Amino acid sequence: MQARPATKTYWASVVLALLGLADATYLTILKFTHHEAMCAGVGDCYTVNTSPYAEIHGVPIALLGALTYLAILALLWLERRHPLGEAYGTLAEFGLIFAGVLYSAYLTYLEAEVIHAFCPYCLLSATILLFLLVLAIIRLLNEAPPQ
Repeated sequence: MQARPATKTYWASVVLALLGLADATYLTILKFTHHEAMCAGVGDCYTVNTSPYAEIHGVPIALLGALTYLAILALLWLERRHPLGEAYGTLAEFGLIFAGVLYSAYLTYLEAEVIHAFCPYCLLSATILLFLLVLAIIRLLNEAPPQ
């Protein structure tokens, strides 16, 4: 099977997913080690990362974020190496990223309205997901068969 050529939007998605993975991994390490983030006086990562909303049944949200970015990277990899991934990979990526954007919007709402503190790393992750969503939409439109 000949892998389809990688586009600039594909590679941009890979780079953004790797950045998101690094960001979420950093936040996960902070959560498990109980260290404060290096926020350089911008935001209040510690308050956000120690709030009751930073976990679901004891599982850190940051860990779920890291797993999400790993899943996005796996889908990107499969998209170029497996017939099923080639056929449905971008659509699966779109669905996963769309869910991530919605959940990140909810978490950002909680930061603003409930916790009253913002974590720049959390906002970075939300922004990365938003850019990944735009790239997934562009890729879906470019892959659509002509009518």
